Amino acid sequence: MSGYISEMRKLVGHKTIIQCAGSVICVDEHGRLLLGKRTDNHLWGYAGGSVEIDEKVEDCAKRELFEETGLTAEELEFFCVNSGSDAHYIYPNGDEVSNVEIIYICRKFSGEPRPQPEEIEELRFFTPQEIEINMISPPIRPVFRRYFEVFGKNENK
Repeated sequence: MSGYISEMRKLVGHKTIIQCAGSVICVDEHGRLLLGKRTDNHLWGYAGGSVEIDEKVEDCAKRELFEETGLTAEELEFFCVNSGSDAHYIYPNGDEVSNVEIIYICRKFSGEPRPQPEEIEELRFFTPQEIEINMISPPIRPVFRRYFEVFGKNENK
């Protein structure tokens, strides 16, 4: 949990807070998406996390990508914003958030994937055809629906 969010939780407990996040969907040269299996709900998702005070969202997205996967983003392309009731989430520990998440696509990255053990059980590249919505963490399912609307399930860019 980030420093800012951790401090807010000390004040409000499990009550709903607005959480601004920067996230990255990594797509390799074969059109596969890098997903991490979360340790909290055991579902899959992309790298991302809470913006710290005065941190640029792009810098947050790059930082989270590196922390969670060991990869360095060379370029980010804005994809979409995930917010509203579909992005509202109650974590398994009872913390409740109303997410405002800015998502980027990264096709140019370096490094070798390695999961951050505290947050990620496993990292794996999936073809779009292998990804089913029910395997994805609930608050980011709308992002995957949007991704497949825009790029289809047969992307190879």
